[in-house]
Amino acid sequence: MSNPEVVVVTGVSSGIGRATAQLFVKQGCRVFGTVRSIAKVDALPGVELVEMDVRDDASVQRAVEAVIVQAKRIDVLVNSAGGSLVGSVEETSIAEAQALFDTNVWGALRTAQAVLPHMREQRAGRIVNVSSVLGFLPAPYMGLYSASKHAVEGMSESLDHEVRKFGIRVVLVEPSFTKTNLDLNAPQAVGKIPAYDKDRDTVTRAIVKSVQGAPSPDGVAATIVEAALGAWKMRRTPKGEASLLRKLRRFMPAGPVDSSLRKTFGLG
Repeated sequence: MSNPEVVVVTGVSSGIGRATAQLFVKQGCRVFGTVRSIAKVDALPGVELVEMDVRDDASVQRAVEAVIVQAKRIDVLVNSAGGSLVGSVEETSIAEAQALFDTNVWGALRTAQAVLPHMREQRAGRIVNVSSVLGFLPAPYMGLYSASKHAVEGMSESLDHEVRKFGIRVVLVEPSFTKTNLDLNAPQAVGKIPAYDKDRDTVTRAIVKSVQGAPSPDGVAATIVEAALGAWKMRRTPKGEASLLRKLRRFMPAGPVDSSLRKTFGLG
């Protein structure tokens, strides 16, 4: 490929981001992967690592400018850096919620705002925001995580309308449970309320069981690459459970969907 697509993938130290960066390399793209500390991450063959903390404005700007200096352009931004949190809405402190949104929502906003001037100048670009099926479904005891993904979805759809006249499109990828350390080791809200203990523990066990039986990040990575390089489509759900859940949400009555969701989380 004489003029390979220049791709920036955030959060490539593990999980979905790492698998995605590797797959873009196999597609012949020039790939920059962002990590908070290069010294703490194993090298990724073919991926040029860049230090970036999506929670810090200056860090994001420095990283994007570094890519522009080296590659002269950015064709694709993939926002895959993210965090998780388990706990009832009542138990979750404002500080914990703000920290989660700082990564999942404001992080995606910071990176988009940093790359958009360059994409507008080149009159082309694709931004892929990794959401979740919890961006269109509720999630008991993951309420603030679900809220952050709902926010990403609203922001992404609105942004797509604003930037398409510049040749830029925005895409959402909505995976279901994926076998990653992020999901297996999700932190819990600190201020536990005993009244929620039984159901919270039940949901936590259900989440761990679902993650342990979930597919590897490779399927999500393939969907992200297709979303970035293929024909534009606002939402893409990886094959399997995620695709089924989107169809259920769209076509099934609310009652059965509600009952099915409670059963999935072990709430009967």
